[in-house]
Amino acid sequence: MDASQPTTTAPLGLTTIGAVERFAARDDVADKTGRGGGSPVSRGGSVSAKAPGRRRYSLLTQRDKLTLGLMIGIPTFLCIALIWLPTFASILLSFTNWQGVSALTGENVVGLKNYETLFTSYPLFWEGVKHNILWLFFFVFIATPIGIFFAVLLDREMRGTRIYQSIFYIPVVLSLAVVGYIWELQYTSQGFINSILGHTGSDTAIDFLGNPDLNLWAVLIAASWRHVGYILVLYLAGLKSVDPTLKEAASIDGANARQTFIRVVFPVMKPINTVVIVITVIESLRAFDIAYIINRGKNGLELLSTLITNNSISEASLIGFGSAIAVILLLISLGPIVFYLVRTFRGSPE
Repeated sequence: MDASQPTTTAPLGLTTIGAVERFAARDDVADKTGRGGGSPVSRGGSVSAKAPGRRRYSLLTQRDKLTLGLMIGIPTFLCIALIWLPTFASILLSFTNWQGVSALTGENVVGLKNYETLFTSYPLFWEGVKHNILWLFFFVFIATPIGIFFAVLLDREMRGTRIYQSIFYIPVVLSLAVVGYIWELQYTSQGFINSILGHTGSDTAIDFLGNPDLNLWAVLIAASWRHVGYILVLYLAGLKSVDPTLKEAASIDGANARQTFIRVVFPVMKPINTVVIVITVIESLRAFDIAYIINRGKNGLELLSTLITNNSISEASLIGFGSAIAVILLLISLGPIVFYLVRTFRGSPE
């Protein structure tokens, strides 16, 4: 190049405009040829079928989608198959006199006859209701306060707190069936209870489980042995979350330990108190294992849950009648569950 000729450089703005025009022209060509997502034009001028849109990219691979589907699908299937279908089946069967042997036909439909018999001419039903209510009151006014009391004591960080927590929590990991076997040995004529009372002879031993006036109270003590540890763990976890400055402020104001718990700690523990009440009610209503292990839920241990089993799975095989009892128990159990859900969603922030 001749040095005498001046070098010309295009302005930056014109270069940018030219680049934009070239990109726009390339997009127009892509649209006409069908590679840009527009409507491609054939050689004859006619418009061909619309090309597929731009491909969407997903953060989940096919394997991720399969895994997620299995993680959601399998629990949902099990929940529907093992909970919802038996529930609706029990509701429908409660209007029949089906015994589970012959085919279920329209002749088995009896309407509300099972419920009428249940409320008017089946005395064991009201015995079961009374025993469930006693179970509930015993848990609410005796077992639960004892668990709360021990939780408050262990919250003071005394020496050996971990050991005491483990001792109280051991019964919780046991099923009520195992608890029933353990306490059945304690209540025998040569068991621990009669030995303490000095009634080890066959004539003087107290029949705690065979006497219909005593066996319910004996079973309640055995069930409370497990329930106390359960409440202790729940309440102790709640006490650990209480702000310690609240206790310090109450102590500075001159409040003693009892006043601090009643007026400061207990109101703060309102969510935990609700959970404890709901769990206590549900535990009382679903009591079955320990009563059935001891004497099949008979001779003074009639509960709604054992009546369902004894009517549905027995020589009579009154599946329709047992389903009616199950529906009554379901309706009663929905009370605390609905109460808990209403309190939870009403107190949650919008």
